[in-house]
Amino acid sequence: MQIVLMGVWCLLSVVLTAQRTMFAAQPAHGSSTSHAATYVGSAACQSCHSQIAASFSASSMGRSMTVATATSMNSFSLPQTFYSAVLDRHYEIATTNGKVTESEWQTAADGHEVFRETHPLRWIIGANANGFGGIVEQYGYMTEAPASYYPQTGKWDLSPGYQRGDYGFSRIIAPGCIFCHSGRPRPVNETLGKYDEPAFSQLAIGCENCHGPGSAHVAAMNAGKAWPPGKDPSIVNPQHLTRQRSDDICMSCHQTGDARAFEPGKSYLDFRPGQPLSRVLSILMVPPTPEHPPTRDHVQHYYSMTLSKCYRASLSQPSAQQMRCITCHDPHVEPTRAEASAYFNGKCMQCHSTANCKASKSLRHATTPADNCIGCHMPKRDDLALSHSALTNHRIVTSENEPFPAVTFQQTTTALSNLIYLDRDPDGQQTPSPLTLLDAYDQLRHDHPEYQADYDRLLTKLGATQTENADVLAKLGHRELKQGQAVDALTHLKQAGTLDPDLPRVFADLSALSAQQGDNASAIAYAQRAAALDPFNANRRHDLVVRLIDAQQYSAAITTMKQFLIEFPEDTFLRNALAIAEQP
Repeated sequence: MQIVLMGVWCLLSVVLTAQRTMFAAQPAHGSSTSHAATYVGSAACQSCHSQIAASFSASSMGRSMTVATATSMNSFSLPQTFYSAVLDRHYEIATTNGKVTESEWQTAADGHEVFRETHPLRWIIGANANGFGGIVEQYGYMTEAPASYYPQTGKWDLSPGYQRGDYGFSRIIAPGCIFCHSGRPRPVNETLGKYDEPAFSQLAIGCENCHGPGSAHVAAMNAGKAWPPGKDPSIVNPQHLTRQRSDDICMSCHQTGDARAFEPGKSYLDFRPGQPLSRVLSILMVPPTPEHPPTRDHVQHYYSMTLSKCYRASLSQPSAQQMRCITCHDPHVEPTRAEASAYFNGKCMQCHSTANCKASKSLRHATTPADNCIGCHMPKRDDLALSHSALTNHRIVTSENEPFPAVTFQQTTTALSNLIYLDRDPDGQQTPSPLTLLDAYDQLRHDHPEYQADYDRLLTKLGATQTENADVLAKLGHRELKQGQAVDALTHLKQAGTLDPDLPRVFADLSALSAQQGDNASAIAYAQRAAALDPFNANRRHDLVVRLIDAQQYSAAITTMKQFLIEFPEDTFLRNALAIAEQP
């Protein structure tokens, strides 16, 4: 038995990989209009703005999230099943007693079921423009369902990202994801994927996502106050903001960049429309080169627009006349597919005329429908990040192979020479704070090793000054652990764990360090702590099993694997390891 289980230990050790640290939720504070203003929900706006409310509620943003019910899914002829050869899994979406359920199972070569897992879907995320998927709630955590519906194919298939990983129902919905698909989520501070009950103070994206908290405005209107257009101090109207402040609202969700890093102590819930986004969040991009130009469309709408001739030409105009997101997009109105051509042609004609078009009449009439400005100048391209979807190129090109303007490769600054600071506030600081930049380099260095030296340099510098910062100490300890500096690693990791006892990566590192030093009891205790803090992370489960086997606690290791497989039956690795361990 000991030899067999030691073989399991070797197998487990080989497959263990580190996961990146995700953003933790922080308490919200501050306001775009008044520090006393609070969120009241879109229903409070409807009595005065009924027409706008009705139009917006029919849009994709207004339907960004819904409760999953048999009634809301009755147009999909459930049950629906499909098989994924990529993961060797079967899936079924069905209705049971008025609830929508999703199942995942695997069959062996002889046809018997290896495992089956079924969960009720609590919410549907997405408005079916590019698709939608389900969200499951487990013990207060939100996790993604593995199957999604794609209107482009009219079929159910693996959810985005599942082609690259076997997550089952264990893929956490992080605050950064849910913030842009809902009205007002309520993540639990210092956790990843855990939410208060109720999880949303408003489910779908609503008025206050763009206009800021509305309590002061509601009170002012009830008191009969009135101001000239654009002068109402009780609410934010993006139309009357500067170009940068207006685009900041859109960028908070429609621009990912290559790294999104928070200012210390901030989270998505701290952003208030009308305030600089950079006070809360820095959006940074690796500078493109002529050899590697920016070709991604997925959530890069703002950046692509800034490279367009339309945008660049408008910057010489007064701020009110400069092109911005809402120049072409009215968030209150979403034209149908049939209406889109005429709707956006009208937007183009605000600055252009049909006489400006240099294309031949035959070419213009060859589009569907004819004379379709966006069909030629904003072509849709397959989205490599989102299966079965196509996204619009916001660069507004004259032809699909139009060269990038020279400014594309000249967007860094003297203050920050190795990154493009997309949401930089012209009137604020010209670089993110050092702690924010450290977070950005940490995110980038895995896929862009050229930032490793920047990360190490800044971490060393901050380590000398941020002696009470748990994140800096945790990063120092992790680096020292990898470099074999056990004494320093232990000191910094223990300090980090004391300052912030809810960081699972700290206890995972302490577990690894204790195991290296032969302290099996501490290694197990730390691994248990990490697994409890990060229950849906497969690496934490595997770590704990490894520590138990390393301590020759074979019976406990088998019991632990069985317990994990009750909750996470899709964990193929643990299932195979258990089968080996239980061999006679």
